[in-house]
Amino acid sequence: MKLYSDFAVQRARQVTVDLIALVLIALSITAGVTVFSAVDQLAQLGRQIQATGVDFRTSMTDAGTRLGGVPFIGEGISGPFTTASSAGDTLTAVGQTQQDLVRQAAIALGVGVAGLPILIVLLVWLVPRLRFISRATRTRNLVRSGLTTDLLALRALTHQKVGVLAKVDPDAVSAWRRGDPVVMQRLAGLELKSVGIRAR
Repeated sequence: MKLYSDFAVQRARQVTVDLIALVLIALSITAGVTVFSAVDQLAQLGRQIQATGVDFRTSMTDAGTRLGGVPFIGEGISGPFTTASSAGDTLTAVGQTQQDLVRQAAIALGVGVAGLPILIVLLVWLVPRLRFISRATRTRNLVRSGLTTDLLALRALTHQKVGVLAKVDPDAVSAWRRGDPVVMQRLAGLELKSVGIRAR
């Protein structure tokens, strides 16, 4: 697999862009984690409500149990406390629901803040890099297996822009058809350079 160009300027540009992309991805992940943590702090209210509900239920249950032991009137007095303890269950459920909603919002916002920039970076950076790696690796393997100059020149005619070809020869196709060795060599070199391979 050929990751980088043989040409120093192109290779330096590729390495620089790779580093910038990785830094942007790291910053996006950091921003996403920061947003998640900030939003998740709002769940503290839910935790407090839940703790209050648990404490209230425990207090009411304990009071009902103690009063239930009072002779003659215990059962009648403990009933309202037992009933009131269910309010603690309601508070606990409300607190848990609030925490769940805040956690879902924190995850969605964190992923959104991190994911969108990462997606843009991957589209702008990774797709062209993978295309370069694929073409460079494939061309290098073809050259090693004996790809000739005329076939490299033909690949240049199909891959390069018209303006670039015109700089080699105003009628590069005709020059290729008649086998002009100078034009063929320049076209082959152009194709190799475009995929970061130095002509041997």
